[in-house]
Amino acid sequence: MIDSVHGEDLSCFVPQVSFEQIAIKNLVSNQQYQRNLSLGHVRKVAANFDLYQINPVKVSRRDGINYVFNGQHTIETVALVSGSRDTPVWCMVYDDIVYEEEADIFANQAKYVKSLSPYEIFMANIEANNDKHLIIKGLVESYGLVIVDTKIQNGICAIAAIEYIYDYYGYHVLERTLRLCVGAWEGDAASLTANMLKGVSRIAATFGDELKDSMFVDKVGGHSPKELHRTAQERRSGSIGYAEAVLLAYNYRMKHPLKMERLYAKPTKLVPEQVFISEENNIATEFEQSVLT
Repeated sequence: MIDSVHGEDLSCFVPQVSFEQIAIKNLVSNQQYQRNLSLGHVRKVAANFDLYQINPVKVSRRDGINYVFNGQHTIETVALVSGSRDTPVWCMVYDDIVYEEEADIFANQAKYVKSLSPYEIFMANIEANNDKHLIIKGLVESYGLVIVDTKIQNGICAIAAIEYIYDYYGYHVLERTLRLCVGAWEGDAASLTANMLKGVSRIAATFGDELKDSMFVDKVGGHSPKELHRTAQERRSGSIGYAEAVLLAYNYRMKHPLKMERLYAKPTKLVPEQVFISEENNIATEFEQSVLT
């Protein structure tokens, strides 16, 4: 390949590969340098199979054998979905590399890859008109807030948190969480962090109508997010510490306070078991071992 303007040979910048469709049964994977095959991951991808997310498999052809050095989970997913190892997959075939080069390419494949941020993923889903993300965006904006990639007044950058609340508790809990936070702190960026949003959503989901919105705004809103942050740090790590701090503020001088221990009962979920996050594991056991004030 010659640059017609400068007369330079540019072929050194183009990988010497060919693209072929090769039946899965004719591909060999599980080289020593590869990670172990995760059947759980294969089943998960197969359950959400999307043909447009299938990338070409990287293959090194040595001594007439097609060695997969990137894409073993892809071929197993396609085999599972199609029900046949006769199914062909697109392969990027290298004919001129040795085993050590395969291992080096595999080891460094993600070294200079920039991962998508939650904001970038969310906005791409908006452009794709995906219902869930359009609903969340509309709900956020209905409270005078915007989804952003950095902390600002009236901005939510804790995108994974609001998606979690929506997936785990549902639309109405997310709506109430935003209503409570905006009512109490009027869009203060410190009140729209992941831990605060998830802590408030846990309280809203746990106590339902027993939690009075006007009382929440008056009593909890009387404490700054920074003050609640300090209290949360003294109690527990993560959003559960924020839930405790907020509930303490809400319960202050109440004749019939909401019971703190109810925060540790597993709430009713709208999604399968696997959505539970690690910070919530063993909470009930920890509660029994702690003294709550």
